Amino acid sequence: MAVPLMQAVRVGRYVVKQHLLGRKRYPLVLMLEPLFRCNLACAGCGKIDYPAQILNQRLSLQECLDADAEADAPVIAIAGGEPLLHKEMPEIVKGLTARKKYVYLCTNGLLLEKKLDDYEPNPFFSWDIHLDGDKAMHDSSVCQEGVYERAVAAIRKAKERGFRVSINCTLFDGAQPERVARFFDEVMALGVDGVMTAPGYAYERAPDQEHFLNRQKTKQLFRDIFRLGKGKKWRFTQSPLFLNFLAGNENYHCTPWGKPLRTVFGWQRPCYLLGEGYAKTFKELMDDTAWEQYGTGAYEKCADCMVHSGYESTAVMDAVKRPWHIAKVALFGPETEKPMVPEISLENQRPAEYKYEAQVAEQVTLLESRKPARGPRVRVHKAEEKPVEVADAAD
Repeated sequence: MAVPLMQAVRVGRYVVKQHLLGRKRYPLVLMLEPLFRCNLACAGCGKIDYPAQILNQRLSLQECLDADAEADAPVIAIAGGEPLLHKEMPEIVKGLTARKKYVYLCTNGLLLEKKLDDYEPNPFFSWDIHLDGDKAMHDSSVCQEGVYERAVAAIRKAKERGFRVSINCTLFDGAQPERVARFFDEVMALGVDGVMTAPGYAYERAPDQEHFLNRQKTKQLFRDIFRLGKGKKWRFTQSPLFLNFLAGNENYHCTPWGKPLRTVFGWQRPCYLLGEGYAKTFKELMDDTAWEQYGTGAYEKCADCMVHSGYESTAVMDAVKRPWHIAKVALFGPETEKPMVPEISLENQRPAEYKYEAQVAEQVTLLESRKPARGPRVRVHKAEEKPVEVADAAD
């Protein structure tokens, strides 16, 4: 079982409690993005093209703990950027796991071997390492040779140390089912505890706009992959119903508030993938976001999205309502032969709005306004221990 039994029980109990309390909207996973800076520049990523002033920003340890307290979700995924570039990351992980939150630290693996000594195996902690297919597929995806081999070496080292390790596999247009199936066989042999997989989201700022999957291609790709995986006991860290959705067998609408995102800008509206505004508090995010304006069929930018950050929560909630259905899918796997469910109509979706430039300008202005006035700097002369004024100069 890819997800530990105790985690599944605790999360299931949490979901049932929310239903009994009558809460219409609640988080399942807190997406925590304490920095945007990364040591890779992937062609399909829309997270790192910010000015230096913003890339230099970090959420502090206390801000991360406060975000957890606000959302109070049972699971926390720490993403980026590259989280291992954050100097306080060991303390952040330790503080969150001490609260018995299940923490998945998402990393490209380049710094993992170097940083392993800063962390300890814990039943509430797991590494989540990005591997978008085999060596050639992954290195092409991240636009740098040698990354796959370093990530695999880091996985082996982490497993030797007793850590839980899963992989995060994002697939793009042109992925070959047979090749992906062989890759899943290889990572199972490598000993990873589970695989999280999904199609890439078409970030409007991603350099490569030609290789994102539309919904029909997504369904056919995953259906073909799952057909090849019958009987192979691949371990996934996702709900069987989400995998069934990827294969075109569930007519789900997304649940964007199920995985709310906290960044250096605040709480991102409406979801992890799509930033069209920010709330100062989690309560403001939940209460004041026009949720009905987003999602496939409602908004052009959401038309092709089938990513777990929007649909995994829908699948989990469906599992609570239909336990017999998830039991059947878990036992037999996603359907790969019957007709797919009808697609959501896009006839009434509103056109896309592009707000990125204005948001970045606003954030840069805020950062400039918070800078303290700079006076003369003071240097202490080591020999005489006397302060010496130094003329101000550019850093």
